[in-house]
Amino acid sequence: MATRSYGSYCGLARALEIVGERWALLIVRDLLVGPRRFTDLQRGLPRIPTNVLSTRLKELEQAAVVHRRLLPRPGGAIVYELTDRGRALEPAVLALGRWGAPLLGEPGADEIVTTDSLVMAIRTTFHPDAARGLHVGYELHLGDLVVHARVDDGRLTAGAGPLPGADLVLETGPELRALMAGELAPAAALARNAVRIHGDPALLTTFVSLFRIEHAPAGATLEA
Repeated sequence: MATRSYGSYCGLARALEIVGERWALLIVRDLLVGPRRFTDLQRGLPRIPTNVLSTRLKELEQAAVVHRRLLPRPGGAIVYELTDRGRALEPAVLALGRWGAPLLGEPGADEIVTTDSLVMAIRTTFHPDAARGLHVGYELHLGDLVVHARVDDGRLTAGAGPLPGADLVLETGPELRALMAGELAPAAALARNAVRIHGDPALLTTFVSLFRIEHAPAGATLEA
């Protein structure tokens, strides 16, 4: 692999030489949800040029972060998935997501949310300390996207699709960010129909305690 060296004998520098190129960590983000075909990755990253996606995947393969696998018949498609070394990036990806979440405002007209990015947002904002002793399942509808989250005594399982027997089903839109950031109270969200639920309303309050965007530390300034 022809790396672009920083000339620094440092673990961070070496890591950035592998996953610091534009788009690389977003590819890793989507593959943390599960194996994906080339076209799946393109759909999840609509602005990435085809040749850049090919190059990034080749670089990640050469670095043993990603490998290709042929699905069994009748599918027979080639999918990309993370190696053990690639999956070891999850704590770093989640930490970066937590750092960046308070910087989010309202989504721009040209910004999209995908199933994979929503699943990773659920993982990023999860607070296991608030989940001790809890056993609860959520199904979240954000427009046409459907994801689920199950919490079992501080442990989270999140993925795409519905959750049979979910304790609470939430239907919402862009207001989800304000709800998770504590800018919109659950009762107010229900009153203004920003969130529609099927289940016990108390579980919505539990949801925002489990999945919340932490504000920037005191003294920090966020500029538009």
